[in-house]
Amino acid sequence: MKIALSIAGSDPSGGAGIQADIKTFHSIGVFGMGVTTAVTVQNTQKVFAVQGILPEIVFDQILCLFEDADIDAIKIGMVHSAEIVKSISSALNRLTRKPPVILDPVMISKSGYSLLADDAKEALITILMPLADIITPNIFEAEALTGIPITTIEDMKSAAYTISELTGAKVIVKGGHLNSEFAYDLVYDGMGFSVLEAEKIGTKSPHGTGCAFSSAIAAYMASGEDFKTACKSAKSYITSAIEHGLDTGRGAATPNHFFHLYRKAEIS
Repeated sequence: MKIALSIAGSDPSGGAGIQADIKTFHSIGVFGMGVTTAVTVQNTQKVFAVQGILPEIVFDQILCLFEDADIDAIKIGMVHSAEIVKSISSALNRLTRKPPVILDPVMISKSGYSLLADDAKEALITILMPLADIITPNIFEAEALTGIPITTIEDMKSAAYTISELTGAKVIVKGGHLNSEFAYDLVYDGMGFSVLEAEKIGTKSPHGTGCAFSSAIAAYMASGEDFKTACKSAKSYITSAIEHGLDTGRGAATPNHFFHLYRKAEIS
């Protein structure tokens, strides 16, 4: 069984963060491992507080896993502080074999809470992003990283190109927040652009969908799919998970990562 590793923050509500990542990995058929970077106080309605894990513990978590297992893809989510960014970078630079790294530059929660400390943005851009093979910002994160206001697909192209030129990575700008009846994701492979689209699904809204989409790309690449195929597979996966979303609390719905397994069990 292939293995994917999530390096991310913990969401106790189970909708986002490392919990969503590991659910995504296993749903797609990849074994999920997790390195926790921060603990949050949050539910389906909002984030209330964040506490970062000691950087040396983050560093040791990563290296102890790579000493023991052959990991096929890495997804990095919330990193919280500059010190944690540096510890992740140091650990990755120690690896003799680095699998594909998919970086989701998590900055602000859906409820508007800052998940990235003030000193961490520059470290994220200058230290961690150049180590990534794929970077997956949403519109707001792409605006923050590039300074480009994004209201159209052409703006998404400009931001993706700028991020790729800065880092050398492939880029997917997630367009779920674009003012449109469709959910567009802009894919840039360093040579050309393509657009993934799906109709937006009413009020079954997206708590943790960005985390899951990036994790799905990691899982499909761990399984052997190439970049573009993995992006298309991940788009299909997250669209269906949103369509079958669950109301687990009084706030935003969360994707149902195992809908297809439940359906299969009912049929059999």
